[in-house]
Amino acid sequence: MAAEIDALAIAAAFSQPDNDGSFSGELETYLKGLGKSRPAVLLAFAPKAAGTFLRAAAVRAINGQLVRTVFAQGGRDAHPYLPMFMRYYLGLLGERPLVTHVHMQALPANRRFVETLDLKPIVMIRPIKDMLASYWDMLESDDQALLDGLNCRFPPEFRTLSQDRKADFLVDMLGPWYASYFATWLQYADDEPGRVCVLSYDELRSSPDRVLDKALAHSGLARPPEVCAAAVHMVWQEREKHRFHRGEPGRGSDYFSPRHIARIDRLLSYYSALDRIAGGLAGQTDAV
Repeated sequence: MAAEIDALAIAAAFSQPDNDGSFSGELETYLKGLGKSRPAVLLAFAPKAAGTFLRAAAVRAINGQLVRTVFAQGGRDAHPYLPMFMRYYLGLLGERPLVTHVHMQALPANRRFVETLDLKPIVMIRPIKDMLASYWDMLESDDQALLDGLNCRFPPEFRTLSQDRKADFLVDMLGPWYASYFATWLQYADDEPGRVCVLSYDELRSSPDRVLDKALAHSGLARPPEVCAAAVHMVWQEREKHRFHRGEPGRGSDYFSPRHIARIDRLLSYYSALDRIAGGLAGQTDAV
């Protein structure tokens, strides 16, 4: 049943947060109350980390609804859109649990939003070179992907570039986003271990139902193991539809040279939060 849309709800929907992204006073108290009223699944995955596959399995397991909770998807680096979350918490989207999949970094304003609404983000660790290889495949076949970008604009002539030039572009232009993405989330996970759930792509490949179980339990929407296994089985039959194509570890080595992998490693070296797994993220080893 929908909650009453009173003057405070209207004021919250039309209010801006403070300059640093935080909420204060009566607005903060109101939003924190809303956030505790209903659980939600927030998959804050990087592109090409099996987020589309896992979100479909989550929707099936909890009889949830997939909701776009950002202002727009174009550009892909998402920031949560408060009115859409309010619609969910106020019951205006129905009774089914919300599942959302956003390519979102744990930047300060996003962290404050997450904490105000008591959201429990979930992230996936996968070697960057393998994700960039998968992104490369998508750019070659998906016209819309060429228009989206990832905090950058893809050259319209991308498909006509040489292989080495394509690799240079992906590492030089997308590599910094991926490095910052992992740095922000792993630092956040260190700072607030109960807030952020960090999943492993290797474990997803070997035991997807167990990974789904972890994600749902972290979100406050735990389901029996057999329900998770059944949901994964059903979605696996449609995995091409959900953009889970090859998912092979180490395939980025077929796309990127040691020079490119060294460049990824250098980008990661700027962030001490990544020191313990930088080699795996760069693709120097398949163990992450």
